[in-house]
Amino acid sequence: MDKGAPGKTLESLKTFGVDTGMGLERLAMVSQRKANIFETDLFSSLKPFLPTDTHPVALRRTLDHIRATTFLLTHGVRPSNKEAGYVLRRLIRKVVLYESRYQFSEDAFRRMLEVVIREYGDSYNELKENQHSIIEVFMGEREKFRKLVSEGRERIRKDIEKKEKQPQFARITRRDFGSKSTDFINMISGDEAFDIYQTYGFPPELIEDELAQYAYTYHKEEFQRAFEKAQEEHREISRAGQERKFGGHGLLLDTGELKAANEEEVQIVTRLHTATHLLQSSLRKVLGVNVHQAGSDITAERTRFDFTFDRKLTPEEIKKIEEWVNEVVQKDVPMGYKEMPYEEAIKTEALYFKKERYPAVVKVYSAADPKTGEVFSKELCGGPHVSHTGEVGQFKILKEEAVGTGVRRLRAVVL
Repeated sequence: MDKGAPGKTLESLKTFGVDTGMGLERLAMVSQRKANIFETDLFSSLKPFLPTDTHPVALRRTLDHIRATTFLLTHGVRPSNKEAGYVLRRLIRKVVLYESRYQFSEDAFRRMLEVVIREYGDSYNELKENQHSIIEVFMGEREKFRKLVSEGRERIRKDIEKKEKQPQFARITRRDFGSKSTDFINMISGDEAFDIYQTYGFPPELIEDELAQYAYTYHKEEFQRAFEKAQEEHREISRAGQERKFGGHGLLLDTGELKAANEEEVQIVTRLHTATHLLQSSLRKVLGVNVHQAGSDITAERTRFDFTFDRKLTPEEIKKIEEWVNEVVQKDVPMGYKEMPYEEAIKTEALYFKKERYPAVVKVYSAADPKTGEVFSKELCGGPHVSHTGEVGQFKILKEEAVGTGVRRLRAVVL
């Protein structure tokens, strides 16, 4: 369909024998009788921000990735090196590479993000609510990668200059071999290419593009072996760390979020888990409702809570967060739950982790004052929790730090 002319969608569908069950005429109307989706009004408002000489593939990917990253960011996903965060980072970095190659204007991405938020904001209110963080996180990741790209390109240039200054070096160029010289191009080792990949975050296609400017390539089989070796070493380190931490005897409790090796540790992580519920509520009260959970990990030593926020917390803010949690602990209110269908639960304004997969029927845990009806915490969760907040003990924040663009981390304990 990409090759079809505008206004010829119906004819194109008939030519290829497409039948979606909705009828060719209706399908043509949905696609606005355009040759492909990128010519519809879903993307037309974004095109003016890109140079007219942008390659069609780069243009389409940029339009698609900008829209995709906007929705990922508004749902609390943040650039990282694993799971959905890794996908988001790759999408952003891909369009940043196109920005460099086709000389996008300085504010092209910001303006395109604003257009997506404006056009979809009436249907998805969270887009408008999170506009500031969406743009700031995207632009922050962009700047970070642009700096890495600049440093990586300089590294490649210097490495090749150093190699060509060696007495035994004999340069082989495309010119020497004419149009069929690809197989004879100069090559760096797969280990060298992998080091560039690890150090600067260059995807393989960017390494190849940069090297091609110097009539070079890299040994792809060696690169793959180095990549697989690094993955295996990482797995070995993780396994060894688990064995050291838990004595090689396994865990009595391991929900993915909570980990405990014995009954005593189960009691500690139960207190910490309840405290983490109160922590999230406190963060939203002190910093604003745009704060969302980005991950958590609880052991007998501490709770670690990641949340979306675009700057460092002040000492005053940390103190307020800590004090609010301890006030709720001192009130010693009941920590109870109700079971209900998932769809019904999320309509109660209970907090939930958008990355989590919940069952059809869920538990909604609440810490509330039975006398006044004031709700201090309300969250979808499977437990375990204390029966009253007074069992948590004194809550103490130990450290606050950044873990990625737009994501902060708190480490805390209960005494």
